[in-house]
Amino acid sequence: MFELRPLSTTAIPAALAKAERYRLLNEPSEAESICLDILAVDPAHQDALTMMLLAITDQFSGEGDAARAARAEQILPEIHDEYARAYFGALMKERRARAYFAHERLSLAHDWLVDALHGFDKAMALRPAGNDDAVLRWNACVRLLHRIPGAVAGGRSHGRANHVGVSRVR
Repeated sequence: MFELRPLSTTAIPAALAKAERYRLLNEPSEAESICLDILAVDPAHQDALTMMLLAITDQFSGEGDAARAARAEQILPEIHDEYARAYFGALMKERRARAYFAHERLSLAHDWLVDALHGFDKAMALRPAGNDDAVLRWNACVRLLHRIPGAVAGGRSHGRANHVGVSRVR
């Protein structure tokens, strides 16, 4: 049986750059594999954790995403920066919403967008000076919400709770 071979720690920067290239080439599973190699030798590597989370969420398709989302959720607590945890947690929700929107599952898209907005709101409160990434994502979510027929601006949708901390079966 073939076994995985460890990456040398000196190769981590080049491997991260390669993972980013694979993401940009729309090959997120390749990027995820590289991140797994990096994390095998440095489990707390923050850039690799972030890249892996992004690579996993790049693969959201609107169908069968529960396992991918669970893998991404497991990464969040490993990210040390509170702002980054809030931002990437919200981004995961936005990406699920966009996947559902693409498949015209508008009720689910709406609910995930509202959850994402709550997360981006939290990230905005924690953001470092000069970092408006959460504002940009917030605005993108609001614009997508406006494209959903019957979307309620205040965050109540289809009789389901949309409060931070309220768990729902999806």
